[in-house]
Amino acid sequence: MRDLSQPALLEAVMGWVAIESPTQHVPGVNRVADHAEALLRGLGAAIERTPGREGFGDILIGRVPGAEQGPGLLLLGHMDTVHPLGSFAARMDGERAYGPGIYDMKGGNAIALAALQHLQARGLRPRLSVSVMMIPDEEMGSPSSRAAIEAEALRHRAVLVVEPSGEGGRLTVARHGIARWHLSTHGRPAHAGAYHAEGRSAVREMAHHILALEALTDHARNFCVNIGVVQGGTHENMVPAECRAICYALVPTAREEEALRAAVLGLARHDADVRTEVAPGLGRPPYSKTPAIQALYDHAAALAREIGFEVAGERVAGGGSDGNFTGALGVPTLDGLGVIGGGPHTREEFLEIGCLVPRTRLLARLFETLGPGVAGL
Repeated sequence: MRDLSQPALLEAVMGWVAIESPTQHVPGVNRVADHAEALLRGLGAAIERTPGREGFGDILIGRVPGAEQGPGLLLLGHMDTVHPLGSFAARMDGERAYGPGIYDMKGGNAIALAALQHLQARGLRPRLSVSVMMIPDEEMGSPSSRAAIEAEALRHRAVLVVEPSGEGGRLTVARHGIARWHLSTHGRPAHAGAYHAEGRSAVREMAHHILALEALTDHARNFCVNIGVVQGGTHENMVPAECRAICYALVPTAREEEALRAAVLGLARHDADVRTEVAPGLGRPPYSKTPAIQALYDHAAALAREIGFEVAGERVAGGGSDGNFTGALGVPTLDGLGVIGGGPHTREEFLEIGCLVPRTRLLARLFETLGPGVAGL
C-alpha cells in the first residue's frame, strides 16, 4: 500500500469487519487469524500460530524483520469481538463507518498492518523488528493467552497496542486494573412458613457482603466496586440455602487492588451457620505511566505534529486491554494507537473515517523511527 488513501484504508478495515468473530465462536476468530496471516505473509513475516485451547481461537504471531538487529517492538491486537453473530450489518453514514468490532479493535489491526505494508511498498523496513501478535480472547480477559503475551513482552524493547484511541484521539499512557471475585454463601434450607426458624438464609448473608464490598467505592479515586450478578434461592417459600455473586472492580493502582482483596478475604460472618467461599476471577493488573512511557508518548506526539495533526493528549484509561499485562511487567507500553470513534460494545460502534490516513501514517513513522536511543529505548 504505497499511497495511504482513505478509500484503500477503509476497504482494508472493512475486510476485517466482514469476518464476524465473537470470542466464543472459534471458527470466526480463526478466520480472522487466517486473514491476518495472509497479510503478514505478504510482508515476509515468519509466522507462528499456536492452536487454540480452553475453547478459544488460535494465537497468531507474525515476525516482520527490521533493519537493525536486537530486541524489537511487540504490536498487540485482538481478533475477537463481543458481538454475537448477525448482531448488525456494517454500514457507512457520512463521515462514519459502523460495524461489529470496527472500533474495538479491527480498525486498529487493519491500519497497523497497512502501515507495515506502506513501508514495504516504499522499499523500507521497520527500524526494529516488529512482532505482530493477534490475540483470540481479549474480550474475555485473555485467559488462554496472558502467559504468551507476558512472555513475548519481556523479549521486546517496547509494546505498541492498537486498541482504539479515546476521547477524540488521546493515547493511553496508563490503565486502571480490573479485579473480579466470585462469592458464594451456603446456608440451610427450610420451609419459609412452617419451619422458617430452622433455615439459615444464604441470600441474607450475601446481602451483608454486598453492602460491605460496595461501600469501598470511592469515585474520587476511580475505585469502583460493583456486584453485578447475584443468583440465589430456588423458590419464594424456601429459605435460600445458596447464593452466588460476582464482584467486579475498577482498581486504579495496586493499593486499591490490595484493599479489595483484604476486604473480600476478611468478610465478616453475620450468621455463624452460613459459610462463605471466595475465589479470584479473571483480572487485569493496573499500570502507571513511567518515564519510558512518557518518552514513547512524547515521540509519538512529535511525529504526529510532523505529519500535521495532534494526538489530542494522553489519558489514563479505565477499560482493560492486553497492555495491562505488558505495562504491569515494566515493559514500556503505549496504548490507544488505533482508530478514533465510539460506541464500543454496542450496535452503534463506529470509527471516524477521517482518522484512517493520519493514524496509519503515525504508525508507519513509529515503525520507521523507533530504535535504540529514541524514546528511551
